Amino acid sequence: MLEEIIRGLSVDHVRFAYRLLRHSAPVTEPVIVIGGGLQGMLGWPSMDDQIAPVTSLITADLPGMGDADPLPAELGTELLCAALDRILDDLGEPQVNLFGFSYGAELVFRCAQRRPQLVARLALGGAVPHTTAAQRDQVRRAADHLAAGRVAEFATAAAEAQLCLDEDHYIPRRDLVYRYVRRSMLHAATTTPNLLDYLQRALLGGQSFSGGLSGVPTLVFTGEHDTISSPARQRAFAATVPGSRFRTIKDADHWVVLERAGDVADLALRFFTDRPLDTATYLTGHVTTSPGV
Repeated sequence: MLEEIIRGLSVDHVRFAYRLLRHSAPVTEPVIVIGGGLQGMLGWPSMDDQIAPVTSLITADLPGMGDADPLPAELGTELLCAALDRILDDLGEPQVNLFGFSYGAELVFRCAQRRPQLVARLALGGAVPHTTAAQRDQVRRAADHLAAGRVAEFATAAAEAQLCLDEDHYIPRRDLVYRYVRRSMLHAATTTPNLLDYLQRALLGGQSFSGGLSGVPTLVFTGEHDTISSPARQRAFAATVPGSRFRTIKDADHWVVLERAGDVADLALRFFTDRPLDTATYLTGHVTTSPGV
């Protein structure tokens, strides 16, 4: 039987919340899921379906996401990191498994750097350790549309910047995911203060993945057609984390958590319960394991 608990917290007078599905007999440490792209606590049904039956699951409306208070532009990533620390402190668990997607990967990676003793395992999906000049131009074009009040054009540009639209690459539900992301950007443009600041942090990452990490078992994964942060870039980042593993999921791009949601949840569950990864049929042949410590 699962017990659902919603806990309201605050940091620097900014209110946010997390949702705990408490498992009475977990087989591994609790799993904390932090998303990107303004994903809130209710945006992870596949994680609910596959991870909650095995262990406690925590999702969150961090500042600027879901029903939380807006994220002040001048505080940004540092306040989000402080909010994640508050969740860890409030849970009071000796160790947790951390799962971060896209911008969430940056947040949980920084958390593991700060508090490695609390992290049993770390899964990073769609990490953005580097961006190109072309990507920065895409974000600037979207920003120009938003600043000029061209909301529809902004939503289109922002969605196109996040998805692989090359028809030569098969991606199931591509059109459906594109409409979802564009609709999310359209809604955020009229409801989310400081949206542009958030998107620039989320889509133009890099520096936060420096500094190294050791002693935490780590999995880095992405869709094989990720256009925000190429698999090659993410593989190179994974190589900086001793003992980490890098995997790519077939027929998916950066939004692998929507396009292959069940497969992402299965991969996370395998990793967090120390089961073999490479028997999963949805993985490509691109397998990398970094030298251990």
